[in-house]
Amino acid sequence: MTLHVRGTVLPEGEVRDLYLVGDRITTEPVAGAQTVSDGGFILPGLVDAHCHLGIRYGGKPIESLGEAREAAGRDRDTGVLALRDAGSPYPYPELDDEPEIPRLVRAGRHVAPPKRYLRDIGVEVAAEEVAGAVTAQAAAGTGWVKLVGDWIDRTAGDLAPSWDPRTMAAAVAAAHAAGARAAVHTFSEEGVEIMVRAGVDSVEHGTGLSLDLLDEMARRGTALVPTMIQIETFGGIADQAQAKFPGYAAHMRDLQRRFPDVVRAAHEAGVPIYLGTDAGGSIRHGMAAEEMMLLHRTGLSAVDVLAAASWRAREWLGFPGLVEGGLADLVIYPEDPRTDLAVVRAPRYIVLKGRVIRGPR
Repeated sequence: MTLHVRGTVLPEGEVRDLYLVGDRITTEPVAGAQTVSDGGFILPGLVDAHCHLGIRYGGKPIESLGEAREAAGRDRDTGVLALRDAGSPYPYPELDDEPEIPRLVRAGRHVAPPKRYLRDIGVEVAAEEVAGAVTAQAAAGTGWVKLVGDWIDRTAGDLAPSWDPRTMAAAVAAAHAAGARAAVHTFSEEGVEIMVRAGVDSVEHGTGLSLDLLDEMARRGTALVPTMIQIETFGGIADQAQAKFPGYAAHMRDLQRRFPDVVRAAHEAGVPIYLGTDAGGSIRHGMAAEEMMLLHRTGLSAVDVLAAASWRAREWLGFPGLVEGGLADLVIYPEDPRTDLAVVRAPRYIVLKGRVIRGPR
């Protein structure tokens, strides 16, 4: 059955009629279409560009497809209709084409240094094995590889890069040679500088970014996914580490304190910014609206936040928006989220792949 919606379509802000023919959008009238909604503000489906369906809340790998499906459903029911899994210890390609699962882009497992990352999550490899591991994980994903660019070095008592700069540059090159884009987890100043200059495609977290690096990222088109909810946990991480690693604890607190200014400066420099919650592990799924609020508090306008969470993020991941022939993923709000961003917490209708998830069926 063809569905019909009418309302103010963002980002253009024009009142339009959209017809959902299966999984596609057309603006050409279709006789007999069933009107789902008339009025409100229509947004291309939201995106969580950094999550982990393969890691359960608490930090352990999931053990079944059902767990991944449930996590994806929690995101979907808040209007998040596309997900980039930024590293999963559990493979779930069977979910790629399920009709009620958000559209998926997946990395393989994190590529991490030996004995310096979260247990059982990543593929832990020495420097000489990194390029080969990246190639293997590119084949396990659908267009992305996840690199752990830094983590605490317990010998040094602080954050430190995972490998030497040559190895880290070779890792990015291996991802590109395999036809994948490279995302890097990084908190530290040194780690993020190495990876940006190596040509990584997206910086995840990025708390150590400097103004010079922001200009370089803007020049290269390197994306930033700031995961504001995750950065809010740095104080608790620091408290746990204080007794044994006081230098690391102080560093983490400082990174958290200045990060809102970093994000605002990144936006002003022209760095592409996309929304990601880091759900899975220490963050629950379904938190995209709260991530949007935190991103807004850094100084980004409501429209910029909506772009980072919707149409620009979808374009970045290869998912067409609400254009002729585009994908039938949309969220409808009763009021204008450009003037009151908080309305994203309560969508009135959610339509995924041409199927009504919330609203009259």
